[in-house]
Amino acid sequence: MSTTPIEADAPGAKGYVPIADHGLIGDLRSVALVGMDGTIDWYCCGAFDSPSVFAAILDTERGGCFELAAAIPARTKQFYFPDTNVLITRFFTEDGVGEIQDFMPVGTGPAEADRHRLIRRVVCVRGSIPFRTRIAPRFGYGADRHTVRMIDGVAVFESPKLSLGLTSTVPLEIDGPDVYAEFKITEGEGVVFALDQVGGEVTPRRCAWAEAAEDLHDTVAYWRRWLASSRYRGRWREMVHRSALTLKLLTYAPTGAIVAAPTTSLPEQVGGERNWDYRYTWVRDAAFAVYAMLRLGFTDEAEAFMRFLSRHITPGDGRGSGPLQIMYGIDGRADIPERELPHLEGHLGSAPVRVGNAAVDQLQLDIYGALIDSIYLYDKWAQPISSDQWDDVCALVDWVCAHWDQPDEGVWETRGGRRKFLYSRLMCWVAIERAIRMANRRGLPADLTRWQGCRDTIYRRIMSHGWSPSRQAFVQHEDTDVLDAAVLMMPLTKFIAPTDPKWLSTLDALTGELVSDSLVYRYDPRISPDGLHGAEGTFSICSFWYVEALVHAGRLDEARLAFEKMLTYANHLGLYAEEISHTGEQQGNFPQAFTHLALISAAYNLDRALG
Repeated sequence: MSTTPIEADAPGAKGYVPIADHGLIGDLRSVALVGMDGTIDWYCCGAFDSPSVFAAILDTERGGCFELAAAIPARTKQFYFPDTNVLITRFFTEDGVGEIQDFMPVGTGPAEADRHRLIRRVVCVRGSIPFRTRIAPRFGYGADRHTVRMIDGVAVFESPKLSLGLTSTVPLEIDGPDVYAEFKITEGEGVVFALDQVGGEVTPRRCAWAEAAEDLHDTVAYWRRWLASSRYRGRWREMVHRSALTLKLLTYAPTGAIVAAPTTSLPEQVGGERNWDYRYTWVRDAAFAVYAMLRLGFTDEAEAFMRFLSRHITPGDGRGSGPLQIMYGIDGRADIPERELPHLEGHLGSAPVRVGNAAVDQLQLDIYGALIDSIYLYDKWAQPISSDQWDDVCALVDWVCAHWDQPDEGVWETRGGRRKFLYSRLMCWVAIERAIRMANRRGLPADLTRWQGCRDTIYRRIMSHGWSPSRQAFVQHEDTDVLDAAVLMMPLTKFIAPTDPKWLSTLDALTGELVSDSLVYRYDPRISPDGLHGAEGTFSICSFWYVEALVHAGRLDEARLAFEKMLTYANHLGLYAEEISHTGEQQGNFPQAFTHLALISAAYNLDRALG
């Protein structure tokens, strides 16, 4: 997908570019979204969860953006420099063809990393073409005022908390709080723009054409060197590797944390209220990402996440969420208060825009299974965990044994009250079962008698209370007949045989009620109220879980068709948001780690089954 450019759709209402019409660049600290029109309309300088500098994707008038495009009518196409996260946007006009090469150098030293440099190289490859640019930062999510002045040809934008320096190889003009330029280049000519964080010991500096070329060469080499360690050689190599490159971009290098998505408040339904901030490390999402990375042979990323756990997350009790929170800041902080930004209208008017996430205080028992399963796989496929890490695992398993039967908010973070969700119990079973495996394989000390008794009790509880005789299916939670796609994980976690009659009956029930042309809904909020208004699209991770469930059930033709259909819903670069609308549009935060790690797992298992 990454080398197959397509034409851009027309911009949406009020100039909004559709969520899917974006590419992603980053430096393992933050990212920028670049629209197919050449505009950067999302960028948080310094860290994923820093206040935005460009946020036109959330408000075209107040959010701020970095416009850069042909100054005459043009068709645009976009693709990735092969096997990298360097993005190229091409402009096709009657007079010539030009392109923008967007990338963020991955700094190797503290001084370079502190610049958080964003480089845009404009090149004319055929004929001649005029370009125009307007750089309009809006600091602090568009709430902080700033000034702009020229210092030795460098435009310096200064706000109370952040200053940026913009260098260019063409003259820049100040226009109010913004900077603009117009220029024309002919075949073989180019222009460079470089945006750096400045202040303190980091001072503005120019970025000459030769320096930008060197940075591009080094950035391409970095990504290709990293990707070369992948062990995947299957049928869907390009899509799997694009997903791996995307997951890597969602990694915060200073700590090893992995964010769920690099954006906030992109709507799950246009005009709806299901708009959340995903720029944090969900224990569940990160643990699943570790599994996907280990499958491909990327052990360094798994090791970095284990260090993040050891350094920043110490299991302790006394919180409503148990010894672990469901999410943490990328620096390990536990406090992530949620607030609304009423001055921003939201993508296509989808308010509210939120920063922070109140779900941090929820009880979600499934995270213990996801985490301990990833630790088990790391211990098995990468390197043995330490004695201190094993002590932490034991403490978590002991807590799970004592609390698995509590109602909780569940994997979908419902805000409609706690329930005794089947998936939560399933993953509690996984937590205990994987810890038992580790203890037995390595002879580690453990209260195996208690653990085994609790594991078996959970199994029997799920079988007796999670099964609906009337639906002939496993259901969302006790005391209901509602279906939930989360139960697709039952055979994937080896809880139940994938050909067990009860499971095959459940798979048929899910197919009949929650599956629409390979796309899978999480549940039906009309019959399972989740405390929120409005509907949502199909949930892409569930669609890939469905593929895996079909694989394990031996229904390979159905699995392959469902997988191939899912690939058609990716954007032009092979990227996925959280959900897919009824009409096939990407919805929710973008790109979504959950979706890409599930794609990797589905491709790996389908490949293995096909032989």
